Amino acid sequence: MEKFLREHASKKPVSFHMPGHKGSGFYKRFGHEDFLDHFFDYDITEIEGADSLFQREGIIKAVSEKYARLYGAKQSFLLINGTSCGLISAILATVPKGKKIIMARNSHKSIFNALNLAGIEPIYAYPELIEDWKISGSVTPFEIEEKLKKNPDAEAVILPSPNYYGICSDIEAISEIVHKFGKILIVDQAHGAHLNFFNNYKIEGFPLAAEKAGADVVVNSTHKTLASMTQSAVLNVCSERINIDLLEDKLQMMETTSPSYILMGSLDINGTILEEHGEKIIKEWNEHLKYFYEQAREIDGLRVMENLEGLDKTKINIDMSEKGYSGRQLEKALAEQYGIYAELNTGSLLMCMTGIGNVREDYQVLLKALKELSEQPVSESNSDSEITEKFEILKSKLLEAEGKVCMKAVIPYPPGIPLICPGEIITKTHIEIIYNLLINGEKVLGLRNRSEIAFE
Repeated sequence: MEKFLREHASKKPVSFHMPGHKGSGFYKRFGHEDFLDHFFDYDITEIEGADSLFQREGIIKAVSEKYARLYGAKQSFLLINGTSCGLISAILATVPKGKKIIMARNSHKSIFNALNLAGIEPIYAYPELIEDWKISGSVTPFEIEEKLKKNPDAEAVILPSPNYYGICSDIEAISEIVHKFGKILIVDQAHGAHLNFFNNYKIEGFPLAAEKAGADVVVNSTHKTLASMTQSAVLNVCSERINIDLLEDKLQMMETTSPSYILMGSLDINGTILEEHGEKIIKEWNEHLKYFYEQAREIDGLRVMENLEGLDKTKINIDMSEKGYSGRQLEKALAEQYGIYAELNTGSLLMCMTGIGNVREDYQVLLKALKELSEQPVSESNSDSEITEKFEILKSKLLEAEGKVCMKAVIPYPPGIPLICPGEIITKTHIEIIYNLLINGEKVLGLRNRSEIAFE
């Protein structure tokens, strides 16, 4: 692993994937070389003066309070098991065992894990489909209200906003509905930790952050688009409806008893940079995005997702199918020919995740690559009878599950949203999606021997 990491870094790759810091350059820019130079020296445990994650009285409390100020939250909690542990804890603290929760069907797998842990019954709210791009869109206020009317015994509502592609739901309208019914609203804002700051500095054209839109609990992956390290995140409590003692109890259940001071240190640095330089950085980021979108419109055969209601434009969704590229082919060409690494491909779409650490040169390199690729024909792969036979065997194994009840969640990763949940009927459409993912080299979690769906 160390060899791979060293070799990858030596290529000076251009990152349009998480994490948001995009490498050491961002920390160096703002004078935090010391953290990088003494990385292992800062890897300590809870010695005297180092505070405790589960009894915050000193330095950890100070960083938590910094995030509460930054997000305008009543309380903030540092997470070092990722947003996943915050989401699970929030659910366990607000939905009693065996009760109901209304949840978006395109929720992250961690939310399904929470349900399994507490025997909670899911009531699915379905997002709209964006036909033009063949992806999930927002969950509408109407959908949430209908589910609440039919399930008045549900305890809470949870949904992702933004979703993986940057589509935000109308959290302000949804929060009013949820609170009208006397319920709790939890927002998985894993992909939108930056939105609060775009709002703070009055950057037009960005959705309202969930903290400002009335949500009760908001969980942010600060590592995805901001500058803390992978696996670090922040949970913000934004209302008096949350039992803090119960939430803290669930957090200490879900988080490791050996919290990383490296991760918490990176959260501290991220918060400090935002406090001291936030306006400058966010406005620069916005200018970079404006530059990219303006230039991208001039590239022949390139389609860029724009002007969709609720779109977070820091997620650059592109389509070059007019030039014969699938999302997978475009991702591969960018990586192999230009050293540009994207976050996710789906069908003809490729999503490039920008972050706080991307510089103007990154956008220029991406634009240059897309322009050149638009002028290159897609190379046809030679047919291979042995490979064809292998794929036919794969498909026959998958088809054995058609019409059966799924025993184990099947999860394309990324984005980590279950395609089939335990107890759901496996359809031919499910099988075709899984087959296409596998033959394109994508990861699908939950398959037996990487090729069979577990059914009963």
